[in-house]
Amino acid sequence: MKLYLTLDIQFFAGEKTEKATPKKRQDARKKGQVLKSQDVTAAALLLITFMFLFFFAPFMLDGLLSFLLQAFQRNMLVETLSADVVMKMYFDSLKEMAKLILPIMLVAVVAGIGANYLQFGLLFTTETLKLDLKKIDPIKGIKKIISVRAIINLIKSLLKVIFIGTVTTAVIWTNLDKVLSLTFHNPWETLSTVAYLTGIMGIAASLMLIFIALLDFLYEKFEYEKQLKMSKQDIKDEYKNSEGDPLIKSKIKQRQREMAMRRMMQEIPNADVVITNPTHYAIALKYDEDSMDAPRVVAKGTDFVAQKIKMVAKENDVIMVENRPLARAMYDQVEIGETVPEEFFKTVAEILAYVYRIKRKI
Repeated sequence: MKLYLTLDIQFFAGEKTEKATPKKRQDARKKGQVLKSQDVTAAALLLITFMFLFFFAPFMLDGLLSFLLQAFQRNMLVETLSADVVMKMYFDSLKEMAKLILPIMLVAVVAGIGANYLQFGLLFTTETLKLDLKKIDPIKGIKKIISVRAIINLIKSLLKVIFIGTVTTAVIWTNLDKVLSLTFHNPWETLSTVAYLTGIMGIAASLMLIFIALLDFLYEKFEYEKQLKMSKQDIKDEYKNSEGDPLIKSKIKQRQREMAMRRMMQEIPNADVVITNPTHYAIALKYDEDSMDAPRVVAKGTDFVAQKIKMVAKENDVIMVENRPLARAMYDQVEIGETVPEEFFKTVAEILAYVYRIKRKI
């Protein structure tokens, strides 16, 4: 019966039912394990890029025509081709193409970085670049193929095909007159119409992808939280690793108390007086008029420690004076190593004067 109970406790302790601690999340983030949906990034990238092209393509058209015109003119003006001439033409063409392509690439890069930043903020880590042989494990690969995630990805792909196909069909259907009349237009008008319809279809498809991306983000969040879940034993182990084993900490504190006690007991033989309760409290005071502005507490304690202080004081002929209110008040208000507060000066001075008279008589 005890064996079964122990096994049940171990089973439930190892079950991952608890939410991840902040330290667990921080460690996972350092390893590159963050909440991220690839579909959110792809949808934002496509939407912003298509919107940029839709609104700024007319301004870029002049640059494209100028580039083509300059290319034809250079070919017509050049009489003899040489390696230097070809390289100059090549670099001139690259510069003109860069002026056209770089704005689009810059917008795409900003969109991709912005989408990732909104999901998990700033993060730079090389952990994901390290070689992990577990990633090429064929057994795990097969498990991934038949896993729930694979089914979800299949459903997402089908939704993408259905939504994008429906949207593009709707755009073409609503502009069917323009599509059918393309054969009667000149090449320039045909190209303009196709570019316009392409931009509309791209923006509409991107909006559909954003809807799918939101669903994917919710699913990724669920999987991320599930992956980070911890068992009660994991939380205990994390606490031990971060805060230290409670048993070891208690032993360290006990050792520190013992060392402090020994140091305090070593100061008692040099004390001038021990003020007692007489049984529950003991305060040892020392005063040196050459080095101290006021008497200083060198030891204090209650009950057992108080009896220990009185015993050491008796063995070293330290005078003990009974003053219950003073002993209790000083124990509560003055720590070891501190000087006596002004409110106790008069009473302590009278006690020390009494002690000095006794010492002179001795």
